[in-house]
Amino acid sequence: MSVILVVTLYAFLSLCSSLKAAESSTKIIIGHAAVNSRVVPLWIAQEQGFFARNGLDAEVVFIRTGPILISALTAGRINVGYAAGEALVLAAAASGADVKLIAAFTSRFNHDVVARPGITRPQDLRGKRFGVQSIGGGMWMRAMLALEHLGLEPERDGIQLLVLGDQTILLQALDTGTIDVATLDKVFTSILRQKGFPILLDLYHANIPMIGMSALAQKSSIEKRPEIVENFLKAMLEGLAFSLSPENKTTVIRTIMKRLKITDPPAAELAYLDIVNIMDRKPFPSVDGLRNVHRLYRSHDPRVANVKPEDVIDNRILNKLENVGFIDELYITYGVK
Repeated sequence: MSVILVVTLYAFLSLCSSLKAAESSTKIIIGHAAVNSRVVPLWIAQEQGFFARNGLDAEVVFIRTGPILISALTAGRINVGYAAGEALVLAAAASGADVKLIAAFTSRFNHDVVARPGITRPQDLRGKRFGVQSIGGGMWMRAMLALEHLGLEPERDGIQLLVLGDQTILLQALDTGTIDVATLDKVFTSILRQKGFPILLDLYHANIPMIGMSALAQKSSIEKRPEIVENFLKAMLEGLAFSLSPENKTTVIRTIMKRLKITDPPAAELAYLDIVNIMDRKPFPSVDGLRNVHRLYRSHDPRVANVKPEDVIDNRILNKLENVGFIDELYITYGVK
């Protein structure tokens, strides 16, 4: 058999295999309601073809706020959500929705409370404007927990919560004086610090129990099409393992700079370290973290008092992947310690 024939046959078989995979793939829409370094495993899974490898034709879309993402999820417009889901899932459950936490990729804050120049003490925040992405979303929860840690309370201390947008918008709002304070990722606070903006609190060292970037799905989806949720989690876990692998640092930083619109290499390096230091290797939702959120969120929505935090967590598929050794094998393959 000639070399040309062999090459042609190989190309034909490869094409057939690709067409077969395309025909058997399941279309899903994944919504994310954040733009920060902890979304990188999702972006990497998309860019590196991990969803396709697991039989998913995945469309990844940005949704402006967490509450809108929950509405899209419960309405069936997206199949899976990825957001700072701690308060969102409790609020959804209080409203009668069947949204579940299927994984939580962070259980510790890695943000700073950064203020405009001239504000140097927590007491200086009284009567000031605190920027958030939405009321009830992850950034709102982070702001409330930070203020509580600082001994402040918005209503008592006259702190106005302004809904503006994601962290890139809050960064601009702080820089232009539209707001006085916000909680931002270190990749953004490093930019402001160079301009003389003070850091009032390092939330990482405050070590507040919480649940951060989470994967969310409807209970009905988990029960009717568990293979879709399982394949989504497989792709996300591989995206995380890829991101944590030292060999892939250059690729991951390139994704960070592109997705976060960062041009400063040291800032991108900080964002990369955020992933390495903060992302949980085995993303089982923290019950203690959810209870802490539950305690605080009840003051915002009294209906949440009737929701048991444990009831909004569904670990069944993640437990299955753990029990068969899937997660450990990924980290061995990617050389992650």
